Amino acid sequence: MTDKTDNTPVLVVDDDPSMRAALRQWICLAGFDTTEVATADQAMAKLSPEFGGCVVSDVMLEGEDGVSLLRRIGEQDAELPVVLITGHGDVPMAVEAMRAGAYDFVEKPFDPDHIAEVVRRACDKRSLVLENRQLKAQLAESVGLESRLIGNSPAIQTLRQQILHFARTDAAVLITGETGTGKEVIAQALHDFSPRKDGPFMAINAAALPEAMVEAELFGHEAGAFTGADKRRIGRIESAGGGVLFLDEIVSMPLALQPKLLRVLQEKQVDRIGGTRPVEVDIRLISAANLDPKEAVAEGRLREDLLFRLNTIELKVPPLRERGRDSLLLFDTFLNRFALQYGLDVPLTSARDEAFLQTYSWPGNVRELRNAAERFVLNAGVGPQPLEALVTGHREGTVPSEEGGLKELMDTYERSLIESALRRHGGRIADVMQELNLPRRTLNEKMTRHGLTRDQAGPVEPVVN
Repeated sequence: MTDKTDNTPVLVVDDDPSMRAALRQWICLAGFDTTEVATADQAMAKLSPEFGGCVVSDVMLEGEDGVSLLRRIGEQDAELPVVLITGHGDVPMAVEAMRAGAYDFVEKPFDPDHIAEVVRRACDKRSLVLENRQLKAQLAESVGLESRLIGNSPAIQTLRQQILHFARTDAAVLITGETGTGKEVIAQALHDFSPRKDGPFMAINAAALPEAMVEAELFGHEAGAFTGADKRRIGRIESAGGGVLFLDEIVSMPLALQPKLLRVLQEKQVDRIGGTRPVEVDIRLISAANLDPKEAVAEGRLREDLLFRLNTIELKVPPLRERGRDSLLLFDTFLNRFALQYGLDVPLTSARDEAFLQTYSWPGNVRELRNAAERFVLNAGVGPQPLEALVTGHREGTVPSEEGGLKELMDTYERSLIESALRRHGGRIADVMQELNLPRRTLNEKMTRHGLTRDQAGPVEPVVN
């Protein structure tokens, strides 16, 4: 049996001051963190579903008896243990109390060691209940996040763990990754799995607003602050109060406004345009960048002190080309979603399509893949085309044909992987070796067998930012 004596709370309820003090002393000596109250209403004010211990209450209370209190506690949390104490030896009352859900029933006079043991067992039970609740909640969060951030690659599994861990904090988060990797999806998840989930999620793209509008949009303004400001306007920062403000493409924020944003993060206050006093705000800031923020600092487009405030936590989103077979899983998921949305059959993919999914560099990442899946579903009913043709236009020999045996398919697939890596790295053999995890001799042998050279690799495939 676990010895629950590490500040586990116990609430003592008794309208007799001397008995209340005695109970508190005995239970404290057993190592529990004990609080005492005199009435049922006072007891209810101390309790919540997160209460980590048990309640010890006298049956005979002034104004409301212990059995009634037991029922009220049960309505709030049926799994919170309540130990009832009586000096009347009333058997029918004991039966009623146990039926109402009492954890145990102790008669006066009682041995202090006995009451301490009953409390210890009750707190052990409560600890298990709370642990099970936490595990169920974590499982529900994990399953919910997997439906949003799909993939089995190690990088995505790690990213999901980071999201669930950091969602519980209020620290500023900077999400970095290429265009189309799902940075806003991650920001939304950080909100939805956090204690701020019932508050607003306010998203704004710093690059999408004209520079003249950014300040008013973010910070708001008072009536008469400038021409056309007929009435007060609450800015996005204030509107995000109690929730999350998501600033996408943060490096595009005008340099002149960055000190004001820094003040918001440091002082938890916002200055409206034309205002005479700062306004207190309670927000969590999440920002995103598709460029290296350190490069933006070096180029003078992002203040270094602001970056230090933004990236208390930095989450790096891997590009799709580094996620292995996730492209197959994502494509299949999108096919089913779009087929359901348009009322069409789910089209079948060929070996050629699957090879293309894994070898194409996907410069637009998940966003591009999603768009490709939608077109694949819509085109399937009017004359199916190879996925490669829908995405890039057909290039002969880059992916396996649908004819031939397993060896031919595997050879052509291997060729396409090496050719794609060569193209991606501009023929730099060392980078290709690292990506494919091949020693130089093996890579040279395979390139010779497939008739590949550095020059035949073609230009480096662009990465869209």
